[in-house]
Amino acid sequence: MKVVRFRQAGGEPRLGFLVGETVVAPILSAQLSAEERSLFRDTVSFINSGERGISLGNHIVRKAGSNEQFRLSDVTLAAPIVPSTILCSGSNYRDHNAEKANAPTSGKEPEFFIKSADSVVGPNDFIIHDPALTMKLDCETELAIVIGKSGRHIPLERALTHVFGYTICNDVTARDRQVRRADNGTIWYDLGRGKAFDTSACIGPCIVTADEIGDPQRLHLSTRINGELRQNANTSEMIWNCASLIHSLSVNFTLKPGMVIITGTPAGTAWSTDKELGGTWTGSASLIPATRYCMPGDLIECTIDKIGTLTNSVTAFAETPTNAYEI
Repeated sequence: MKVVRFRQAGGEPRLGFLVGETVVAPILSAQLSAEERSLFRDTVSFINSGERGISLGNHIVRKAGSNEQFRLSDVTLAAPIVPSTILCSGSNYRDHNAEKANAPTSGKEPEFFIKSADSVVGPNDFIIHDPALTMKLDCETELAIVIGKSGRHIPLERALTHVFGYTICNDVTARDRQVRRADNGTIWYDLGRGKAFDTSACIGPCIVTADEIGDPQRLHLSTRINGELRQNANTSEMIWNCASLIHSLSVNFTLKPGMVIITGTPAGTAWSTDKELGGTWTGSASLIPATRYCMPGDLIECTIDKIGTLTNSVTAFAETPTNAYEI
């Protein structure tokens, strides 16, 4: 099942199921009682409904009437979930570690940082290029885990039973805020300023339930910027797989339905060609090395097997009454 949030012109986002080029809206179904429709009020409500919600959702998809369907071209997709907490794995692909300046713990233990709901945008939304924040805006395709069942100190062997599904996240990064170098040459990261900011977590286009993904360590992922292939890898290349990340992060937090874990990115970032920040290009012949960081007008396409393509464009920051600020 592919879970989306969508809106019609001028409307509020609501939950839907993507079937080919059609979006089915369960909350409009005359087949369901008011109590059953409440299970589809939003993405977290649906996740919390467990097997009952999935069973009802499958029934709606099979039996949907014309009043419950919309052509995908007639609606706008929003981020399929706006998690309050996004737990982000750092330095989780060996080839990415090889192309960048590394902190002492890089690749030696699971690292993480946090993004919030304020960072989230959806498919076809703009990524803001704000020169007051960064002149080195980078993009990273990552598999995102959507938690479906609560747990703390989750055993490794049961970790994947806590997964509702998977989606795509573009972990947008301000490299010149992230990478810092001490006088003695030691590299350290400022992951607050470098990773968490407006439009730094693009999520979508849908959540695919875990049963349809199968093994999350057998998914091909890629990034294209203006059509150029920048990243091309497989989730089998993670240092710590999805189960290990769930297990590790559940030591810090009670993982709750609707939380999202993003799992790191492979080689091919613009950082790899930035010698000023310690980059070292290690990409294969199939990849096109970046000649610069992302700028307004760039088109970013993040693709993962079985999920689809998350597309966003970069736009220039514009001061308006709602976003103007003083430096």
